[in-house]
Amino acid sequence: SAAAAAAVESVVSDETLSSNPLLQDFDFPPFDSVDASHVRPGIRALLQHLEAELEELEKSVEPSWPKLVEPLEKIVDRLTVVWGMINHLKAVKDTPELRAAIEDVQPEKVKFQLRLGQSKPIYNAFKAIRESPDWSSLSEARQRLVEAQIKEAVLIGIALDDEKREEFNKIEQELEKLSHKFSENVLDATKKFEKLITDKKEIEGLPPSALGLFAQAAVSKGHENATAENGPWIITLDAPSYLPVMQHAKNRALREEVYRAYLSRASSGDLDNTAIIDQILKLRLEKAKLLGYNNYAEVSMAMKMATVEKAAELLEKLRSASWDAAVQDMEDLKSFAKDQGAAESDSLTHWDTTFWSERLRESKYDINEEELRPYFSLPKVMDGLFSLAKTLFGIDIEPADGLAPVWNNDVRFYRVKDSSGNPIAYFYFDPYSRPSEKRGGAWMDEVVSRSRVMAQKGSSVRLPVAHMVCNQTPPVGDKPSLMTFREVETVFHEFGHALQHMLTKQDEGLVAGIRNIEWDAVELPSQFMENWCYHRDTLMNIAKHYETGETLPEEVYKKLLAARTFRAGSFSLRQLKFASVDLELHTKYVPGGPESIYDVDQRVSVKTQVIPPLPEDRFLCSFSHIFAGGYAAGYYSYKWAEVLSADAFSAFEDAGLDDIKAVKETGQRFRNTILALGGGRAPLKVFVEFRGREPSPEPLLRHNGLLAASASA
Repeated sequence: SAAAAAAVESVVSDETLSSNPLLQDFDFPPFDSVDASHVRPGIRALLQHLEAELEELEKSVEPSWPKLVEPLEKIVDRLTVVWGMINHLKAVKDTPELRAAIEDVQPEKVKFQLRLGQSKPIYNAFKAIRESPDWSSLSEARQRLVEAQIKEAVLIGIALDDEKREEFNKIEQELEKLSHKFSENVLDATKKFEKLITDKKEIEGLPPSALGLFAQAAVSKGHENATAENGPWIITLDAPSYLPVMQHAKNRALREEVYRAYLSRASSGDLDNTAIIDQILKLRLEKAKLLGYNNYAEVSMAMKMATVEKAAELLEKLRSASWDAAVQDMEDLKSFAKDQGAAESDSLTHWDTTFWSERLRESKYDINEEELRPYFSLPKVMDGLFSLAKTLFGIDIEPADGLAPVWNNDVRFYRVKDSSGNPIAYFYFDPYSRPSEKRGGAWMDEVVSRSRVMAQKGSSVRLPVAHMVCNQTPPVGDKPSLMTFREVETVFHEFGHALQHMLTKQDEGLVAGIRNIEWDAVELPSQFMENWCYHRDTLMNIAKHYETGETLPEEVYKKLLAARTFRAGSFSLRQLKFASVDLELHTKYVPGGPESIYDVDQRVSVKTQVIPPLPEDRFLCSFSHIFAGGYAAGYYSYKWAEVLSADAFSAFEDAGLDDIKAVKETGQRFRNTILALGGGRAPLKVFVEFRGREPSPEPLLRHNGLLAASASA
């Protein structure tokens, strides 16, 4: 009978559900056993279960911690952790099947998040706590949590009438879809470009490491006999391939071709992001207007330290301090290229600047990025980083491979212990580039956050677990991964984020670690850690030749230090251009108006680029930070946080970098404020508690060698 058939069917689906790894209880996510087939049934069953829990909570809610915040945290956490698993796999092990499955359940997940974020009973309970006579007796972290919940609810449309809220929700769904499509287009467009080279003359100047990578790419595309020495070679547009071409290829026509391909990624054919960008900007503006704001930047700033005016003011301050230096950088390049007898010296353009600045840097500081690689082998770099963390923060980090399942054999797993030897956190590290399945760039993410409510039976708190992901050159043969200095900085940077997640002392899960930290303050610990790459003892500790074990020569260290401010004006201006175009698109730009997004880009570039962009420049089509990441009307945050991080590091300079006792004391203070307080205290208060005063942009300009320039300007 039909009923019997239905019963059988439900038993079958219960069986497969009970074995679905997304629905298991686990200490560490089963990354090795989740695949695309688990996503649809797993996420749907999870959402159904959470929906029931939410209904239950709405019925029983009272304005108290046990009856409101704890059950809410359980719902939020479960969704965050499970969705985080599949989202992570999409970023590091992308397949067409996984992509399609996530795309299918995405709208259902967004729908649930909106339903949760717009829950009137929960909102009213938070408001009741805020208005109760006991408010002042709540801890600061709990007050921050309540205020953030109220603010977020307003920003997610809780105060809108039904009709407007429906419109708002449609916009949210559509934006989520568009940003996914945007990044898929960038990934696919990056993957699509392949340039096969058979004649070695065409790639003259490229270092062996790049040739090895190009040959590896050729092998994976079916040229099984490809070698670094004899080719054939395949050039692709992912960073480990694109950058060496721009830096080292003597063949100017090749540089131009690769530059133009890179710049026009996802700007034509069926991967064109132009219309997607327009739609995103249009919907963001509509959303802002629905919420009663003038533009999307105001919405973005509502949850940040800065305001639109303050952000614009900082960008302009830094821009005027950087402009003359950047113009001078360009003059230096031209005259250097001329001295070298370069035909193009009078007409240096975008595909020449990276190449010639590499040559100028080599001649000026005699540093060749490539020749430094043998001194930066990944195992040594990690050892040095961990020993710095021990000195500064009193923690021990040890390998714990095998304790947690991983998604690729190259992934490492570590345990973090405090000075008494107790585990306080864990993290995964996925270091190497895998262009066919892993997105570019480097990032830190949370697997689970520290939380009292989510603690397993028998323990008082759940320990935080982090992801650290990089995209560096994989080991070739029996050589370890040999890194550029920039890649070393990147590892330090991501580790700074991970430390803030892992060393938090907050037990309120919703404000622990990096949660509820204003976005423009979140880069503070990461950029802070980068400063240590230039600290003599730290660097010498890391920089040991992978074969001979000899330390980096002293004069090379001195040159690295001097090279730090090389072209600082130009680099600063580049970041300021990204930040300014982002702010402009989210404040003054009118979607569908007379000016196109590319016109805005050109207009902003007049003040932020010494060589104006090509008319056909389409960099916006791959500007994932603001169209598929969290940086919309927020790219300025990098600079905002750089001011904070340079100033934080200057506390160590003031204490004396060679005075180990002072360094340890300052490190402990940093750990107990910036790394410990999480989202439980306003970042400005946390900063002042560490630094003893409000932040100043002076240390940043000083570190970048731009102080003198700004004094005279």
